[in-house]
Amino acid sequence: MFDTMIIGQVCRDTNTDYDGRVERRPGGAVLYSGHAAAAIGGNVAVVPKGNPADLDFEACFADVSGVTVFPRVSARSTEMENTYFTADRERRRSICAASIDPYTAADLPDEKARIYHIAGLVTGDIPGDLIRECAKRGDVAVDVQCMMRRVEPDRTLKLHDWDEKYELLPLIRYLKTDAAEAEMLTGTDDRERAARLLSLWGAKEVVITHNTEVIAFDGTDLYREPLRPRNLSGRTGRGDTTFAGYLIERLSKPIPEALAFAAALVSLKMETPGPFLGTRDDVLAFRKAFW
Repeated sequence: MFDTMIIGQVCRDTNTDYDGRVERRPGGAVLYSGHAAAAIGGNVAVVPKGNPADLDFEACFADVSGVTVFPRVSARSTEMENTYFTADRERRRSICAASIDPYTAADLPDEKARIYHIAGLVTGDIPGDLIRECAKRGDVAVDVQCMMRRVEPDRTLKLHDWDEKYELLPLIRYLKTDAAEAEMLTGTDDRERAARLLSLWGAKEVVITHNTEVIAFDGTDLYREPLRPRNLSGRTGRGDTTFAGYLIERLSKPIPEALAFAAALVSLKMETPGPFLGTRDDVLAFRKAFW
């Protein structure tokens, strides 16, 4: 049995930094989450979808051990164009130039996992029926961005409320949002209140990321940890790395310990572009030095 099965596409990213530098590389939540989960010791399955003529999915995960790849074929691959306007990479414009065919229940491998981690990129990638199917098999973790980031007619991305939130939140063991998504879902910019509302509506454990901290709420107690990167050159993939690390740790640790580890993991990852390629010992040493 896998610790986690991460379902979402590897995409073709074109990133234009605030200083005009352009970089083309594979991206997507599954890439950052898969690397982070495996690097800290998880037994990880990933289910990327796209056109194999565009991407070599095995090669995308070849630099980390502990990842088993179950590629799925789509007529088109997802293509993202990200432009960052500030050095902290908090302000950006994203354009989705192309999208995959939606996932279906038939895309799920027969193998079992303790956590089914939904990690799509835009609305339509992963339908509600796939969440329902995963909930029959094990604990479900959802990064809510793929339920809320809609591709507009001009191909830009805009957050919209999640139409099925009241129906599907009760099926979710672990829910991850960022601060903007939490505000759109709940109508409040108070992250603690947003976490409590999402829990009230059914999510068993809510994780909300912000550029200064990450919080977790289990329906009773709220926990928080600061983020302490020394630079932000690897800002892309912050939420994906946080959530993946948190999920792996929650398989054996209580919330405070899992949250503390995840905060150190993502703080270290943000110092280097690309997915996390360090080790568990690196994370522990970083936390010891800077917390």
